[in-house]
Amino acid sequence: MRQDHRPYLVKRWLQAIERAYVQAFIAPHLDALGEHALIMKPWRLKIHGPNIRLGRSVHVVTATDRPVCLTTWMHEGGAGRIDIGDYVLLCPGARLDSATHIEVGANTMIAAGTYLTDADWHDVYDRTKPVGQTAKICIEANVWIGDGVTVCKGVTIGENSVIGAGSVVTRDIPSNVIAAGNPAVVIKPLDPDTVVVRRKSLLGDAEALAVAMDNMDRFLLGNNTWPHWLRTLVKPKRGD
Repeated sequence: MRQDHRPYLVKRWLQAIERAYVQAFIAPHLDALGEHALIMKPWRLKIHGPNIRLGRSVHVVTATDRPVCLTTWMHEGGAGRIDIGDYVLLCPGARLDSATHIEVGANTMIAAGTYLTDADWHDVYDRTKPVGQTAKICIEANVWIGDGVTVCKGVTIGENSVIGAGSVVTRDIPSNVIAAGNPAVVIKPLDPDTVVVRRKSLLGDAEALAVAMDNMDRFLLGNNTWPHWLRTLVKPKRGD
């Protein structure tokens, strides 16, 4: 639909259900979940394995057809670990698979369909052997990883850098650059005279942001009625 036809109270109730679901079914499976985390449609966040930590004000956006998956593996050489810093954004379809360690720095944005994997998952010569070669991935602070990017084992992406959509990152990328391609290479540096605004500037005062968002919902949804909303569900019209 083109618009949100829900009455204001319906949206508030759904948000309360999502928060309750997170506390009941997501938080117990995490080693840490920072305050003010926002997980949309949390039943589409799939968590497998131990050693997974999410920081303060992390935003996870899922979709019915594109769950977000965080997976660590136990194996004879050790166990995987995923550490996601404060103010990070994970978009629909993002997958992080770890046999060693994936570290995502604060303020990083990971776009839809991105895949971070710190292992080969099978030995090159012995295909019955799980995991294979593995090495830590380090995504430094305020990185923007574009849609459909694959980040391979052993890679470090430097602070503030941007990875273009569809890229395959097989080697380290320095800080403050734009990189793209398969394999990804540096295309150009960021302008050193332009200040990079981080997600913390928006999310740092979580209480004030919550009040502002609530006021916006009241304004946008306040005139929506129950009959109108139900009608759009069962018999939508052109323009709905």
